[in-house]
Amino acid sequence: MTYCLAIKVKEGLVGIADTRITSGTDTTIKKKLFVEQKANGSLFIMTSGLRSVRDKAIIYFKEQIDQGAEYNKLYKAVNAFGEQVRRVAEEDKAALEKSGFKFNLTTIIGGQLKDDDEHKLFQLYPEGNWVELDQGSPFVIIGNSGPGKPILNRTLDGNSSMELALKTGFLSFDSTRMSSNDVEFPIDVVLYRKDSFDIIEHRFEKKDLEYISAQWAEELKTALLNIPDDWMNAAFSKVPVAKDC
Repeated sequence: MTYCLAIKVKEGLVGIADTRITSGTDTTIKKKLFVEQKANGSLFIMTSGLRSVRDKAIIYFKEQIDQGAEYNKLYKAVNAFGEQVRRVAEEDKAALEKSGFKFNLTTIIGGQLKDDDEHKLFQLYPEGNWVELDQGSPFVIIGNSGPGKPILNRTLDGNSSMELALKTGFLSFDSTRMSSNDVEFPIDVVLYRKDSFDIIEHRFEKKDLEYISAQWAEELKTALLNIPDDWMNAAFSKVPVAKDC
């Protein structure tokens, strides 16, 4: 499983991708984040699904760029990557399904290119179609999405700062990590500030952030203990008292 999160706020974009790859009983660390930067724009790609499909689609897409393909708006780059996903499907889908593997690749693409009026965020599906995320739905998770959503839903909106987005995003990842054996450190982080055309990458190891994880666990326990008990009295008053043996 994978954990990839991207958040769009007015100030910019924040992305987090774990690096754990699980195959049977084997686990390895591999980067799930691809960044392309040129003078006229920057974009990042994060994926969840079959690694072989991901690698092939990325290589095909990068080859097009190296051969001179240019995109002035991010949706055009998303279309181009979607074409490569469909190309891989035509080449490999039948063989994969014959071997018992589902053709599967879900993608997050974010960034800003030359003629984009602002930073953009897209989710691309295995069929090659996509949706654009806006400030009304400021984040998207692909992979193991369940445990990490509540804190994002409770905390973030389009006016949140990039700092709050990264802090909340890490706690979302940490909640997922605590609930799943196949999501783990290190995590790769991308930061993009609107109109800068420059994506910053940073990798955090477990030792860098485990004190934050521990503090959050203690804060949750304290908050739980501080919640009043009187609302439970109506229910507990109905519980019979244990009889003496």
